[in-house]
Amino acid sequence: MTTEVTRVELAERSYDIAIGTDCFADLGATLLTWWCSHFGSNEENPKALLITDENVARFHAGPVSESMIAAGWSVATAAVPAGEETKCLAQLGSLYDHLVAVPADRRTVVVAVGGGVVGDLAGFAAASFNRGIPFVQVPTTLLAQVDSSVGGKTGINHAKGKNLIGAFHQPLGVFIDTNTLATLPDRDYRAGLAEVLKYGVIMDEPFFAWLEENVAAISDRDPAALRYIVRRSCELKALVVAEDERETTGRRAILNYGHTFAHAFEALCEYGTLLHGEAVAIGMEYASRLAMRLGRVDRAFVERQTQLIAGLNLPTELPANCSFAPADVLSRMKLDKKTVGNNLRFILPTRIGHVEVVKDIDEQIVLADL
Repeated sequence: MTTEVTRVELAERSYDIAIGTDCFADLGATLLTWWCSHFGSNEENPKALLITDENVARFHAGPVSESMIAAGWSVATAAVPAGEETKCLAQLGSLYDHLVAVPADRRTVVVAVGGGVVGDLAGFAAASFNRGIPFVQVPTTLLAQVDSSVGGKTGINHAKGKNLIGAFHQPLGVFIDTNTLATLPDRDYRAGLAEVLKYGVIMDEPFFAWLEENVAAISDRDPAALRYIVRRSCELKALVVAEDERETTGRRAILNYGHTFAHAFEALCEYGTLLHGEAVAIGMEYASRLAMRLGRVDRAFVERQTQLIAGLNLPTELPANCSFAPADVLSRMKLDKKTVGNNLRFILPTRIGHVEVVKDIDEQIVLADL
């Protein structure tokens, strides 16, 4: 199937997002085109290190590697353990060892095949090895396809917070085959839908309405529905990233709707109890209620969002084994990267399709919300 292309406009760092179904056969040639365009070269047998995790390796690493080899690539593979705990210094060090063994130079491409964990970890390895080498995202989970693979954020976790160590490093391109979603467990698939829903809340009411009207097709993983939600989500994120690549103007901060709460919940649950998308869904619920407390939205907004989250079979409350004192959650929020000068910043809605950065909220109101 021919891929559709969405462009991320970032001057000399601009790149394509290629989206299709059953299109891995074209991946190797597409990556070669991106590589030649980046280096202005038609050099034969370019080198790549394919980084995946042990779960994804069983399904998708083989087809990706085969497509690349057929297109003339020299490919080595490294598989890391699956799970959020893999985003750590020890695993980063092991990837450096693999790159040294290739041996990698500044024209070697890191190809991240997997979900957000693999993309973040592999991307940071590429950003920091040899002071930066190129990489390509091949996201295989819905959450990675619609969010973490686009925008250039890479990093690993610290014991005190998610993604505290990292760098902005834009990929050569993003290649998405929605067929990979067929092998995704139901819980992981639905976790990705939280980020899809988020785009409707923050900047596209018609998209939100489309999601409301197509819950059944989305739940059934209808191929046309999948291509649409992935493409529209990527288009919306690309617009924001083009306006504020490194979160300097505040525009990109809107992508963090629900995330101030979510990252605190994930950290307090010790990265594993909640999937990221589940934490985001719950975080959006807390954010909407905080917005209602502040008079920014009415109850109808909260109920509409809750209904869609629940309709997509996502959680709206923390599980019983993740019960924390509000003060502990607030303290953990202050470690978040979005905090400036120990003052919390929240992304809060005013209506479906529009959110704003809100600062200097009375901590007692936040504690009441929690």
